[in-house]
Amino acid sequence: MEGAAKKLTAMRIALISDTHGNLHATRVVLAAIEAERPDQVVCLGDVAMFGPQPCQTLAAIAALHCPIVMGNTDAWALDPVPHAERDEFTILYNAVEGWGAAQLSETDRTLIRTFQPTVKVELGDGNTLLCYHGSPRSFDESIEAATTDAILDEIFGDDPSVICAGGHTHTQMVRRHRHRLIVNPGSVGLPFVLRSDGSAQNPPWAEFAILDYRSPADVEVALRRVPVDVHTVIEDAFTSGMPMADRWTADWSTP
Repeated sequence: MEGAAKKLTAMRIALISDTHGNLHATRVVLAAIEAERPDQVVCLGDVAMFGPQPCQTLAAIAALHCPIVMGNTDAWALDPVPHAERDEFTILYNAVEGWGAAQLSETDRTLIRTFQPTVKVELGDGNTLLCYHGSPRSFDESIEAATTDAILDEIFGDDPSVICAGGHTHTQMVRRHRHRLIVNPGSVGLPFVLRSDGSAQNPPWAEFAILDYRSPADVEVALRRVPVDVHTVIEDAFTSGMPMADRWTADWSTP
């Protein structure tokens, strides 16, 4: 009818990031997302490395046939040069990531090469969702709640996207910057909670986000957590053949 209000078409998008070779957590999140019945799933990268089941987790994400962003550990897996050893953590990273890269087949690596630096999802009426891993200009760059508007101006420039989504920090976040909403769904496989001394602990849950978009003025963001069986995660680490499993599992907290 002429003059009637235009009917808005809703779009539901699930955002996942940083599965990091944790197959149990990935399966838990994918089951939760299936119940949400999204129109689109986007993976924001860091799929296989630094966990006990790199190949199986990669396969689980690939089976979604969704856009996948190239994360820093994804790129590292294609050219696994050891990190310069600075402390106990880089020793752990080199051991676990090096082992994970060695598990990948050539088919796995070919799949990782299809990951994209950024992904844009059309939302209708010329509006877009911009997806990246760390930031649109680098998968190693972090966007945090405390990142200044001046730095965000440099990062995003004149990009018109009304929603921007990335991972990398393993910490859930929603914040406003200029015309855009910035979302971080957190981490599926290695979520972080900071202890009082500033060190990171892995809590007994997995994280993702659901976007319900109707217009730039009508967006709902739900940051979700679903419980995982930490005992299964720990058992997977010790039975996988992953080196330094005792150290990798040490920061996981049980309910």
